[in-house]
Formats: sequence, structure tokens, C-alpha cells
Amino acid sequence: MYGAAELELRDNRQDLEFHQEYNLSKEPLRMDMLVVRKLADVQVKNEIGHIFKKYNIIEYKSPGAGLSIDTFYKTVGYACLYKGLGKTVDAVPVEELSISIFREAYPAELFKKLESLGMGIQNRYPGIYYIRQWRAMPDIQIVVTGAVDPEKHPALRVLSQNVKEEDVRTFVGEISRLTEPGDRDNADAVIQASIAANRESYERIRREDPFMCEALRELMKDEIESEIVERERKARQETRQEIRQETIRNLMDSMKWTAEQAMEAMKIPVQDRGQYMAGL
Repeated sequence: MYGAAELELRDNRQDLEFHQEYNLSKEPLRMDMLVVRKLADVQVKNEIGHIFKKYNIIEYKSPGAGLSIDTFYKTVGYACLYKGLGKTVDAVPVEELSISIFREAYPAELFKKLESLGMGIQNRYPGIYYIRQWRAMPDIQIVVTGAVDPEKHPALRVLSQNVKEEDVRTFVGEISRLTEPGDRDNADAVIQASIAANRESYERIRREDPFMCEALRELMKDEIESEIVERERKARQETRQEIRQETIRNLMDSMKWTAEQAMEAMKIPVQDRGQYMAGL
């Protein structure tokens, strides 16, 4: 999500600070992300940033995770703690605080519950809902990533357990236009997360579309190279182990040694001997 958020808001990169897994206190309690708008007069261009104030709490629910009323209030609690733990009184004014919760599927039960509590649900943009409540609370939006405009939010659309081929195509096209190293790194993180959740879909895309196959291969170049290096390392290790096992067997046969005596003579570390024994 961190990479997707930076990609979505990259038009205002110079105006925002990104703090991943921001610690709320010395205890292990932290938000997914804090985005700080550095200048008060800057308007964030991306739709998900139109609600932004100076301090903006972002919480992301992974595909398949629920979004209950308790999860909603836990996130509101993060924001309240962030305000309450300021270095001075009212260092974080509530009117300068916003909350954004991202979730793939439409949270029908949550919206029904919020409405029963007197809160209004405003569908401000496709997939983006503002929660209208009392003024003493931060402004809140819930972003349904599976329903946002695919042309405007390709990074969010591919963070799905059931990614659509057209969304992958749009995102890959978006990536091809990126020039900043930080953007490419974030795009790589997003595509890796998407692939991990949709391996069969990506394998099908690779098989059926040579262009997409080449584009994905280029995007995954570092991962592929790393995998090749790891496979080569394992192959060398397996070959070395096979040679040593053959030597152990020869020593056991010619010298009438036990396997332990043979490995002792070969100075094989004690902690490694079990794996050799298993292959004899």
C-alpha cells in the first residue's frame, strides 16, 4: 500500500512527507501511514488527497480483510491518539486532521451501521466515500479500491485478490511513463504485491500476450535476476553436497569408517552433518 499511495500522490511529492508505519507512542501501536502536507496552500491533485489537511492518517485493509465498525473506530482512535500525543496542547488541531481507510470491497454493513449512528455517507468520487459526522472529529473518507476510476487510480486497482487484466494493462502502461527512480521502486513494490496475490492471473497474461509478457519481465527484472542468482547458489550447494556425500561413502567403504568418522576427517561442521547423513 505504501508504494501505491506514493504513486497515487506523486504529483504532489514535493508537498507531502510520507511516514510508513508511523509509531504513535513508545508502545507497539502504529498506523499504516502518516502523510504530512508541508504547505497549507497546496491542493493535492489526486482525488484521494482532496480531503487531506495538514496531518493525514491512512489505514489500509488487505484484500479479503473485514472492515467492521470496530475497525473503523480503531482507526479513528489512531487519529485521536496522534492528536492527543502532540508535543504541546493542540499541536495537531482536529481541523487539520483527516482519516483515509482503504478497502477493496464495498463495506455495506459498515455504511449501514454508520448511518444508523447518524453519520452521512457521501459518494464524492467513484469508489471514494466521505463520512459526514460531528465537527469535533477529523474528516474521514473510505476508499473502495475495487471501485475507483481505473484510469485515475491504476496502482490501487491492481492491489486486489482478483485483479482484472485490463487493470494490469493500465498499470503497466502507467509504469512505462514513470521516470523518477522512486516512482519505479514504488511501482515495483505494487506489482510484486499484486503478483503475489494473483499468480495464476499473471501467468495467464504472460502466456497469452507476448507484449505484456515482455513488459512484466522488464518490471520483474530485479526479482528474476535475484531468483536466478538464488537458484545458481542452491545448485552449487547441492552439487558440493553430492560430491561430499560421495567422498563420505568412499571413505566409509575404503577405510571402514563410520559416517561420523568420515565427516570428522573431512572437517565438515557439526551443525551441517545432519543434512549429509540424510543423503547417504
